[in-house]
Amino acid sequence: MFGVTILGNNSAVPAHDRHPTAQAVTIAGEVLLLDCGEGTQMQIKNYHVKRSRITRIFISHLHGDHYFGLIGLISSMALINRTTPLHLYGPAPLKELIDLQLSVSDSILPYELIFHPLEGPAVLVQTAKYRIETFPVEHKIPCYGFLIRENHAPRKIDPDLTRQYEVPQAYFEKLQWGADYQTKDGRLLKNEMLTVPGRKNLSYAYCADTLFTDSFLPFIKQVDVLYHESTYLDDFAEQAKNRFHSTAKQAAMIAERAEVGRLLLGHFSSKFKGVQPFEAEARAVFPYTDLSQEGVTYLV
Repeated sequence: MFGVTILGNNSAVPAHDRHPTAQAVTIAGEVLLLDCGEGTQMQIKNYHVKRSRITRIFISHLHGDHYFGLIGLISSMALINRTTPLHLYGPAPLKELIDLQLSVSDSILPYELIFHPLEGPAVLVQTAKYRIETFPVEHKIPCYGFLIRENHAPRKIDPDLTRQYEVPQAYFEKLQWGADYQTKDGRLLKNEMLTVPGRKNLSYAYCADTLFTDSFLPFIKQVDVLYHESTYLDDFAEQAKNRFHSTAKQAAMIAERAEVGRLLLGHFSSKFKGVQPFEAEARAVFPYTDLSQEGVTYLV
């Protein structure tokens, strides 16, 4: 399964039974945590996300509503005797913050915490099953978005034809990645003769706090699901601009320009008790829009 579970969808402070930003992305049997606002570990428990499957945590920037829950989660993992390594990605000063908190509490982790400073754009992770990239967005302080993409081979073996032409199984992986095959008698068989199109590699883009801008459009072009912050409604567009945030309408405009499959809105301001107007405003521009709702898993 490739899905996104919303753990927190509010901005700044918890309000109206909404929590600061955090998302759990499930892919290839792993859980990737995107941001970790205050109370995230309680939300993980509430929505039955398995802490043991969290292999990587990504912190977009160092405003508190995106990382104040991190030290608590790291410490809890130690208390339950985690031993598997945990990879942490974030702005470079985050390491100093975590090291200080662990030092003053005289805490020693029983697992390896591997820190990766963010510099963008860059490829952060490349495995056989998925690939993760980061790209800069535009906020008051350095801030990053993340692109998660499946990494399946683009072609699928046709077993009847590979048997007919006596293609050795050891060569199948090359065929799956588009290679042609030369038979023992010297004939060149084009890849299309031995394979069929494989399943599409699905993609999810997470655009953290950002000013309305086209600057990162190339990184999110035609993704299947886009999460874009929508702190305000468009009546507050000037306030959004001054605070380096976006409105629901602006998020929809980005989704339309990027030709994405689906848009998720989030990071709602505590100014608004109800968030249904965000969906209505965005759908007027981009119909394939949904609100991110806490506890809901959205399949990519």
